[in-house]
Amino acid sequence: MNTSDHLQDILDSIPAKTGCYLMKDSAGKVIYVGKAVNLRSRVRSYFHQSAQKNPKTAQLVRHIADLDWIIVASELEALILEMNLIKEYRPRFNVRLKDDKRYPYIKIKWSDPFPRVSVTRQVEQDGSRYYGPYTSVWAVNQTLDVLRRIFPYLTCSRTITGEDQRACLYYDIGLCTAPCIGEIDREEYREMIHGLSDFLDGKTDPVVRKLEQRMRQASDALEFEKAARIRDQLEAIHKIVEEQRIISTEYADSDVLALASADGEACVQVFFIRSGKLIGREYFLIEGTEDTADRDVLAEVIKQFYDQAPSVPPQILLPREIEEARIIKKWLQGRREDEKVELLLPQDKEQQELIAMAAENAAAMLQAFQAQEQADADRSQEALDDLHQRLDLETLPHRLECYDISTIQGAAQVGSMVVFLDGRPENSHYRQFNIRTVSGSDDYASLAEVIRRRFRRLKLAGETADQPGAKPDPSFSDHPDLVLIDGGKGQLSAVVKVLEEFQLLDTLTAASLAKREEEVFLPGRARPVDFPEDSPGLHLLQRARDEAHRFAITAHRKRRSREGLKSSLEDIPGVGPARRRELLQKFHTVQNIRRASLEELSQTPKISLKTAQSIKDHLESER
Repeated sequence: MNTSDHLQDILDSIPAKTGCYLMKDSAGKVIYVGKAVNLRSRVRSYFHQSAQKNPKTAQLVRHIADLDWIIVASELEALILEMNLIKEYRPRFNVRLKDDKRYPYIKIKWSDPFPRVSVTRQVEQDGSRYYGPYTSVWAVNQTLDVLRRIFPYLTCSRTITGEDQRACLYYDIGLCTAPCIGEIDREEYREMIHGLSDFLDGKTDPVVRKLEQRMRQASDALEFEKAARIRDQLEAIHKIVEEQRIISTEYADSDVLALASADGEACVQVFFIRSGKLIGREYFLIEGTEDTADRDVLAEVIKQFYDQAPSVPPQILLPREIEEARIIKKWLQGRREDEKVELLLPQDKEQQELIAMAAENAAAMLQAFQAQEQADADRSQEALDDLHQRLDLETLPHRLECYDISTIQGAAQVGSMVVFLDGRPENSHYRQFNIRTVSGSDDYASLAEVIRRRFRRLKLAGETADQPGAKPDPSFSDHPDLVLIDGGKGQLSAVVKVLEEFQLLDTLTAASLAKREEEVFLPGRARPVDFPEDSPGLHLLQRARDEAHRFAITAHRKRRSREGLKSSLEDIPGVGPARRRELLQKFHTVQNIRRASLEELSQTPKISLKTAQSIKDHLESER
């Protein structure tokens, strides 16, 4: 095939060494990341005529405008770098986990004298133990709701001394053991958290034996309330264990993976087997699988899933052989601190049944997801058609932008812009605006500032689009079809004046949605547009308005919190703007800084042990 002179020069200069390559489109965006033992041979192969027989490769090559590469020392380093680059750029032609957010984990912070249990999306090397990943925070909270009734762990931010006058409500309803008032000592509390940790590992038998022993000891010591509390814990554990499928008492700790794919999408089901029991399962949706063999998809999923997983089991059962099995095993063993990891194919009937069950679940989840996607697409199209007709638009409102202002008595004012593309929220295009030119509470002036700044960016993007190296932000460079304001006629009038400044009223439609009567107004019309209550178009406008309101409130609270944190830290000797910024980035709130140990504070950039002590002393004196 024909290649540009620029690309041909790059292809001629690629070294025959091990590394990663990044393919970019004409806008400079990374669209594919790969690795190779021989970069020169691998990259040049994409441009051979034989490679164009694969539709996905042919489409990729048509979009390539530039190439970069990074040389590394080994094949293992190339694999790790490739995973990190895919995570960073999320290229459209790579196979990748569908959700671009980090998955949630359960975290036990063992460095605390009384370890706390929390939910986090960030796995850190901080001595804590992590369990997961889970596909949703809801799934994590469901798990913790059950576990907290068995192991009533701390959830408050108190400094535990055992000398508080009274415990909180959670103690009264059996969801906390109240170490704050000395009802349980440090050793006993940590033993309980060890039990919770074992339970999450699937090791329920040792937990049950310990609890039964403690119940007998409490009963012999005539501590009948304590014995009854442990009895209730045991009953709750037995109820959960009864629901766990027994695989085999001799079965090693392992994960079972199976894949289902259809129409360019795929779903992987993971079964977690610990101590011979099926203790849980999770599914992960995969995108970018068009014209990609299942063995290649499975290899990418293994790399991306176990890159996020806090631990790797000694065995992983797979439905088929995968590409790069040797180097993936080497990487997985590194994650297990060089302990052996086996990638197995089903050998006996029991393993075959497990794979079949996982595959059946994966297919069912993929089918349900695709049905939901189609239903959402149909509803969105119906809403766009409805708006097109009722607002008398020239075209369908493919890009809808909605704006709102959030403030309390004129302080920490923030404007929000949310974007819906073809009726669905496009979170990556959301933007917030800290109000700069308005003092006091003035919705009209604040909205005018936000709209002016937004369309100034649109104008600038148009003026610089042809400049070398220009990388326009699609949040601002894409032209909206419909601009929606949270408010009534007054807010709409303020916005229309700004749109007139930019001569945009002929190229887009502006409207407002008033909360009280849910009325939609257009410029120059005294009466609201007639929308029945069950109108899909009205529901889309309401959804966009509510999303803009939520996003504005969230941004406002964050700004207010940051400003409150800055003011609390301003009077601390030795803590200037740079150190305040580092503390803000790491701890986010004054409460978190108060709760942090001296060691944690001193590990913050620019914070010495002496400064950390000064911070602790100052914040304690404020209480």
